[in-house]
Amino acid sequence: MQKRKLSVIVEFSTVPLGTGSTSLSGAVSKACRAVKGSGLPFTVTPMGTIFEARDMREAMDVVVKAHEALFEEGAMRVSTNIKVDDRRDKKRRMLDKVRALEVRRG
Repeated sequence: MQKRKLSVIVEFSTVPLGTGSTSLSGAVSKACRAVKGSGLPFTVTPMGTIFEARDMREAMDVVVKAHEALFEEGAMRVSTNIKVDDRRDKKRRMLDKVRALEVRRG
């Protein structure tokens, strides 16, 4: 059986609420470890994390693990925002999208 190619690109951010601190990096680093543990390609940006998955189930599994990691750190409330690009007509990777933009903008 052939593995399905990576076709889903997800951008998400997850933050604990009501922690009493303006610093989020400690808690968010736990969420990033959950993404890293998936073994999927990902990149961290100042405003969130972007990763590639084979399908929506795999993508949502990663997001749920990252979300739950904040509760495991003691958060009582967590807010997670998710954007998904699920393209099925051709293989497309995160870097392909960036390169296409760079070519067009010159």
